[in-house]
Amino acid sequence: MPGGRMRVRRATVWFLLACSSPTVLGLSGCVALAPPSRLADYVGQQAVGAPPPEAVLPDKRPLAAGLLLIDDTLDPDASPSLPDQALVQMAEQLQQQLTQYLPLSIEKIIPADGISPGRDPKLFAEIGRKHGLDYLVLVIASATEQEYPFYVAVGWTTHVVPGLRRDNWSLVEVALVDVKNSQVLVHAEGRGWATLDRPTTPDINQWYPVIWKRPLEPNWRWWPPTYESAPHTLRVIAMHEAVKRLVINFQDAWLRKREAESAALRG
Repeated sequence: MPGGRMRVRRATVWFLLACSSPTVLGLSGCVALAPPSRLADYVGQQAVGAPPPEAVLPDKRPLAAGLLLIDDTLDPDASPSLPDQALVQMAEQLQQQLTQYLPLSIEKIIPADGISPGRDPKLFAEIGRKHGLDYLVLVIASATEQEYPFYVAVGWTTHVVPGLRRDNWSLVEVALVDVKNSQVLVHAEGRGWATLDRPTTPDINQWYPVIWKRPLEPNWRWWPPTYESAPHTLRVIAMHEAVKRLVINFQDAWLRKREAESAALRG
């Protein structure tokens, strides 16, 4: 499928660029990206491996499901939680995009109050049954940040002044849970990266603070209205980028699962 191959190429280009960035953890090759995956902490390591033969995607289209979004900030290196309104908007964005670009119909958004990692992976099947669902789309959002001294340009010239740069790396992971059989049928992830630059010297507010989307759009810029709101805006932008890539990668994972199931039937 040409469209599918194009999506794979875009994701691969981003991954290769990310492997040359400071998001990489480790010294040899692209060992791991920050933040680390959190999905297995919620659904179990076995659920994010190769699915068992009986874990088959249903033929029904669109597949009615509920959406459960968890904002995970429990990792020691996690960035602060997104504002409540940003989480609501993120859930609505996921509902709209997953319904538009995958054979899914997100019927309801389920609150994630009190859900924490390290519990019985069957918890999510129980949540689905409680809400009268056959399938549950579980989404885990996490992020990490690093701030360090950095010289910022004044008026985009060669003149620079002392400042700070804050990098945010955001991760959104998804798992489609079969409620009846308590199984994860398919899973995927998307990563986003954005940078906030701000000076530590006064009186250059006409250029700063500024947020950059990286690495695919290094010339894209956004000016938050205030210094106080800039960190929250940074997190929202990075997470938005992660969601866009999640949808692409979820499409590809779904197609690969379908192809594997068809090959198994033919074989």
